[in-house]
Amino acid sequence: MKDLKIILMGFGAVGKGVAEAISIKKDNIKDKFDVNLKLVAVADSSSSAISGDGLDEKILIETKEKEGTLSKYPDFGCDINGLDVLNQVDYDLLVEATPTNIDDGEPAKSLTIKAFESGKDVVTSNKGHLALFFSEMIAIADKNNAEFKYEASVGGAMPIINFAEETLPSSNISSIVGILNGTTNYILSRMTTEGSSYKNTLEESQQLGIAETDPTQDVEGIDAACKTVILANSIFKVPATYSDVKVEGISKITSEAIELAKKEGYLIKLIAEVSKEGLSVSPRLVKNNSPYAIEGTLNMATIRTDLADEVTVVGKGAGSIETASAMLTDIINIIKKKY
Repeated sequence: MKDLKIILMGFGAVGKGVAEAISIKKDNIKDKFDVNLKLVAVADSSSSAISGDGLDEKILIETKEKEGTLSKYPDFGCDINGLDVLNQVDYDLLVEATPTNIDDGEPAKSLTIKAFESGKDVVTSNKGHLALFFSEMIAIADKNNAEFKYEASVGGAMPIINFAEETLPSSNISSIVGILNGTTNYILSRMTTEGSSYKNTLEESQQLGIAETDPTQDVEGIDAACKTVILANSIFKVPATYSDVKVEGISKITSEAIELAKKEGYLIKLIAEVSKEGLSVSPRLVKNNSPYAIEGTLNMATIRTDLADEVTVVGKGAGSIETASAMLTDIINIIKKKY
């Protein structure tokens, strides 16, 4: 049996979800693929736990939640973090779940490049470095014969990249149109059903933990724009970056506009569209009984093809264990190919 030695970088909601998913599924993976998933290091922004013999996933989560730092992990906690962890630990795969940074893509960019240049494979949920430096990241991965997987960066648990590449290879895809941000979909859904204002609904979403304290990336369409860039590069092979996206958010949508649309049988949704002709994110009218009429924090995407016509996928766009499920799928796909 082979060990797959994993460094998990970033231990917020998604990182903890990855640890939980590994705890739940590692025996199944061991039985099916004869590969033992071993977390040899887990790091947050200021601390880590490191053990070549493997760390206990449940103790990692308990330590972080009770102590607020991984340095308190019994016997193996320390203050090493970031690139120093990659320099000091023997590993096979970096699972990168640090927060998205759309200004310079850090620390994900440096961590990912460091892993590739060491010949290591990378699975990420991060959008920042992909939206800004996708072509550069792929080139460095290819140069070092490393696998690079990023399904979780677009739709959380909604399978779209793997689906398009592995389930629809017979068809040419002309465009992808969908709802790629769960927070804005929740806000617009609540405004539609409750008749409430944007301001009040945003505040309610923040109280429920659905919207961030600073909701700018979601409500101004930045998060969805990053995802369109990733889809453009990965599925359409268009070397786009964030600056190529026409972006308009939902912060100017009024309850009056939603009510008027509702009377005509329409909903207002934040729609992302990706094709070789252009990338856009903007509020649009969609028919009330169409596939776009999803509610809550769900994501959806309609893939338009030449042979299969339109294929629509729907799934949870956020959530720690849901996003982690996509990252674990990427890990399993690497195991299938290389182990």
